[in-house]
Amino acid sequence: MTIIYKSPLPDIEIADVSITDYVLRKADDLPDKPAFIDGGAGRVITFAQLKDQIRRFAGGLSNRGFGVGSTLALVAPNIPEYAVVFHGCGVAGGTVTTVNPTYGAEEIRFQLIDASATVLVTIEAAMPIALEAIEGTDVQEIIVIGEHENATSFSEVIQAEPIDQVDVDLENHHVVLPYSSGTTGLPKGVMLTHRNLVANLCQCESAIPYDQDSSGLAVLPFFHIYGMQVLMNGLLANGCTVISMPRFDLVQALELIQEHKITHFFAVPPMILALAKQPIIDNYDLSSLEMVMSGAAPLGAELSEEAATRIKCDVIQGYGMTELSPVSHMTPPGQYRPGSVGVTVPNSECRIVDPETGEDKGFDEEGELWVRGPMVMAGYLNNPEATEETIDRDGWLHTGDVAVIDEFEHIYIVDRVKELIKYKGFQVPPAELEALIISHPAVADVAVIGIPDDEAGELPKAFVTLKPEMEVTGPEIQEFVAAKVATYKQIQMVEFIDEIPKSASGKILRRFLRDRT
Repeated sequence: MTIIYKSPLPDIEIADVSITDYVLRKADDLPDKPAFIDGGAGRVITFAQLKDQIRRFAGGLSNRGFGVGSTLALVAPNIPEYAVVFHGCGVAGGTVTTVNPTYGAEEIRFQLIDASATVLVTIEAAMPIALEAIEGTDVQEIIVIGEHENATSFSEVIQAEPIDQVDVDLENHHVVLPYSSGTTGLPKGVMLTHRNLVANLCQCESAIPYDQDSSGLAVLPFFHIYGMQVLMNGLLANGCTVISMPRFDLVQALELIQEHKITHFFAVPPMILALAKQPIIDNYDLSSLEMVMSGAAPLGAELSEEAATRIKCDVIQGYGMTELSPVSHMTPPGQYRPGSVGVTVPNSECRIVDPETGEDKGFDEEGELWVRGPMVMAGYLNNPEATEETIDRDGWLHTGDVAVIDEFEHIYIVDRVKELIKYKGFQVPPAELEALIISHPAVADVAVIGIPDDEAGELPKAFVTLKPEMEVTGPEIQEFVAAKVATYKQIQMVEFIDEIPKSASGKILRRFLRDRT
């Protein structure tokens, strides 16, 4: 028997507009209010300036022949110009693929080629790696936020005449293409439409109350769906000021919360750990905080409550994934339950399904969490097989996470079906690291798993089998990997073993490796 759990929250009306029109819906009413404050440099961009620059950047792209069917790659940290480029691309009718700015040239090149990007936007400091990354791609122009002899200046592009939103099919136009490893394997482009993004912003508003004085600390990276949607787009759409940080620094974060009287702090578990444990917290006035929300990785109930007691503020959890635009579960005000990631967002439903038998589970029974709603992605770019594995014919997205639902309709994530490692909120796909390590001339076989860690969540560990009469040390394996991947993907531990445990079909038996640790 199919058991469907509908959202306990009332259905809402989802605005039938582009993502940029929705995000700027309050700009005309708040023209002089700061939309962005650059936490590092102190620069301020008002809502009126943000709207003007977005439309001008769109005009500059349009003048270059960039429009529907074109893709722009954005490689930048959290700075105000991020929103200008992101939304300017959408207004011009294009697609923006958001790239991790800590990636190496090979990782960026993979995404540029897979996404068919023709324009790359980055910052001055990243120009050397950008120039290397575009070799062998379709990128015809680099636009730099700053100045560089081998790129077009961002300031030049926004001198163009402003344009309005180019007509697109809101239901089907893929406005953003973040990359995710999904439930397994190598990174894949997640096709998210205007409708997906707008729907999820509308869904989140029932759980995150804002008022005219609300502001948010935006330290989670905008290239990541959490930072992109919940922070950048969600705050701006509600007329809130975004105080951006290009990277997380605890002292600077505390200073910004105190200085700007920030009301909302969106975090990941390692940041919550710092709030709960670090003595320096007591040196700052954090009384302005009304809500701290943790996402991207599981947060233990005890740690959540310890942090909440320490800073005298609710510390709640949400749940989602890139493929869900990203939020499917949130905790509405006054409905906190220890360990819960909240209830299903409006206009959505979920199921708890036994991954072995396909049988639906009732209250307090474990099963894989399936989700259905208007925020479910259109699919994976160039990968219909992976799309079919993730979204079934009835529209249910299979999350790969094991969950329980209680009688209050709160969801608890209790385990993971999927093999992804969660390091400080980032997805680390074992398959990608295994494919890299196996290319080392001394390695015969390899398996990578996540090892639990209080601060990071999980640490990537490699189990390596060497070829006969070949020698290599653990640090040498780590250096080999570090030269080719972003910092968060780097192997933290190496253990040499005689044989990688596998099933009869050749699948790595990771549970046996976990039992060794």
